[in-house]
Amino acid sequence: MRSAGDVEDLLRLHAPQVLGALVRRYGHFDEAEDAVQEALLAAARAWPDRGVPDNPRGWLIKVASRRLTDQLRSDAARRRREESAALMTPRDAFTAPPPGEARAPSQDDTLTLLFLCCDPSLAPAAQIALTLRAVGGLTTAEIARAHLVPEATMAQRISRAKQKVRGVPFRQPGPADRDGRLAAVLQVLYLIFNEGYTATSGAALHRADLAREAIRLTRAVRLLLPREGAVTGLLALMLLTDARSAARTGPHGELVPLDEQDRSLWDTAAIGEGTVLVEEALRQGPAGVYQLQAAIAALHDEAARADDTDWPQILALYDILVRRTPEPMAELGRAVAVAMVHGPRAGLSQLSALEERLAGHHRLESVRGHLLERAGDLQGARAAYQVAAQRTLSRPESRYLQMRAARLAP
Repeated sequence: MRSAGDVEDLLRLHAPQVLGALVRRYGHFDEAEDAVQEALLAAARAWPDRGVPDNPRGWLIKVASRRLTDQLRSDAARRRREESAALMTPRDAFTAPPPGEARAPSQDDTLTLLFLCCDPSLAPAAQIALTLRAVGGLTTAEIARAHLVPEATMAQRISRAKQKVRGVPFRQPGPADRDGRLAAVLQVLYLIFNEGYTATSGAALHRADLAREAIRLTRAVRLLLPREGAVTGLLALMLLTDARSAARTGPHGELVPLDEQDRSLWDTAAIGEGTVLVEEALRQGPAGVYQLQAAIAALHDEAARADDTDWPQILALYDILVRRTPEPMAELGRAVAVAMVHGPRAGLSQLSALEERLAGHHRLESVRGHLLERAGDLQGARAAYQVAAQRTLSRPESRYLQMRAARLAP
């Protein structure tokens, strides 16, 4: 007998494989996804009491297939086509093969689904929502809560996304555009993780469910693509960053900056795994954006005290990173590294190049306040902190910035 939590983990593992089996067989992404959700609900009700079947994936595929077939046959215009397709279907088509049988691994459907959910025709917000729903197995209500929007709004977003990918072939991209499509998948997973690790709005600083889901999905991709340096690097970056979660907030939910965190609270197992993955990622080819960010995160995590941080090495990695990507947040991180190596005034001089691209962003003013405070300009630092506090939509960040400003009041 398994606990409800164990059953939930098992269902999330099999959900994309079951959906992939149905979409591959029938098409009809929207209807197939609904049928899979019904099968998952049926399993969630039955398995904790009756026990998990010997072949859980086969059970889910059979139940979802029955639901989908019934749904499609209810449409009279499709009845003849579905009956003809059923007659042509091998007897075991909806039963997962036992271990050892020579059939294509259904786990590949997870990656194919990720490519479908991250189709270029979808906006990033729709890609994220569809990925969490179809591949992550989260309910619409869970996704809505994570993004602080009404459930009806999220349901419409997911429904529009499913309609938009209707008719898109269920197959992995060809060699010509595979790298670009994989980059889009990794970007979506990175965005999901970032929203979980540092929520952009709302009362909570950290949405652990989103961060955990991003890590789980990235692990799944790495199992399928173990020699892709970008995938390995992204997983390492997530683990090394998430390892600090327990120390990021104080007893009342207040934000604790990196240099003030109690490092004994950091997850040493995650740091150890992430460090090994960084080394592996850097051996898997030219260092890309995720590998470099992971290497920077590893240097932070390896320092026993904030004063032990190898800032010259971090700056060297940022120099490479900003040459690889024009992303302004990378340049903002480099400005901090410059300040730590060459002094706060040197760091402040780097911010001028970011004024236009980060105009109105609270992080620019937050860094400005930090560097002005280190330079001794307390009045300027206080003003910058106040501006940053007004611009952020995250209440914990706003409270932290207001506290820093108040601490500098004359």
